[in-house]
Amino acid sequence: MPVISFVSPKGGVGKTTSAVLLGGVLADKGAPVTMIDADPNQPVSSWAKLPGRPENLRVIRDVTQDTVIDVIEEEAQRSTFVICDLEGTASLTVSYAVSRSDLVLIPLQGSHLDAAQAARAVKLVRSTEKAIGRSVPFALFFNRVSTAIQPRTFRHIRDEFEAAGLPVLACTLQEREAFRAIFSFGGTVGGLTSAQASNLPAALANVSDFARAVTNRLRPAAATNPEA
Repeated sequence: MPVISFVSPKGGVGKTTSAVLLGGVLADKGAPVTMIDADPNQPVSSWAKLPGRPENLRVIRDVTQDTVIDVIEEEAQRSTFVICDLEGTASLTVSYAVSRSDLVLIPLQGSHLDAAQAARAVKLVRSTEKAIGRSVPFALFFNRVSTAIQPRTFRHIRDEFEAAGLPVLACTLQEREAFRAIFSFGGTVGGLTSAQASNLPAALANVSDFARAVTNRLRPAAATNPEA
């Protein structure tokens, strides 16, 4: 089943938040999901200890460069989706996970510093492709985007990526109170109450659109990459 890895060499871009949001909404829709917490700080594992985690969402921690491939391959046999939250540095663990991924997602915010770090993640994917002798589908996506305005810098970076032929998800993840609240109260966006976060329908619609954009990316990837 599809393996989705979140990769960024820069901290603070919302890598873990995006991974948990995606895993949560897929699980809420009924899919068995495994999340592999390969970040030494284990943020996904901390979230999983809070109440409200869906029963069909497993979290595996303490993954190393020696075990990550075996864990991914085993979980891909038992879950509809495997989502890897990887550490924020270039390492063998990251490269091995990328090599087994059906889709690599690279988050960034609308700054040129983030864009430069996202470009580093793209280089990592491409160097892994050379090492394993096959393509690894990837896409960049913008995270923590203002719901009110799109700054000129954001639009400029997006246009530069598209001009360079880099795939960018049309759906962005917005700056939403609900996306932070799940790390305080636990569970998924769909399980929050109005007392825990505001504007929940809009937050749930945004994360559902994000999940749809990701799964739509997986379909052509699977068709063109029979090894995945």
